[in-house]
Amino acid sequence: MAYTGLTVPLVVMSVFWGFVGFLVPWFIPKGPNREVIITMLMTCSILNHCATREARCYLFWLIAVLAQLNPLFGPQLKNEIIWYIKHHWP
Repeated sequence: MAYTGLTVPLVVMSVFWGFVGFLVPWFIPKGPNREVIITMLMTCSILNHCATREARCYLFWLIAVLAQLNPLFGPQLKNEIIWYIKHHWP
């Protein structure tokens, strides 16, 4: 017979992190940082539920490195600067 002492905590934590990762993002108000907040909530819920401590460390590091390769937004430049770069950049 299998040990069932961890069944209740596993189910409770799975429901909690599922709630945080998949239901809470629907209630985040519209704003300039909404996508960042949703990404943060889903990342934390998935990694806290599914991974060991060492795996979480490496996965957060990997996400931080990959986020630098494809950022959510680029530099904010004025039209005058864009025009100057377009016409005067070698």
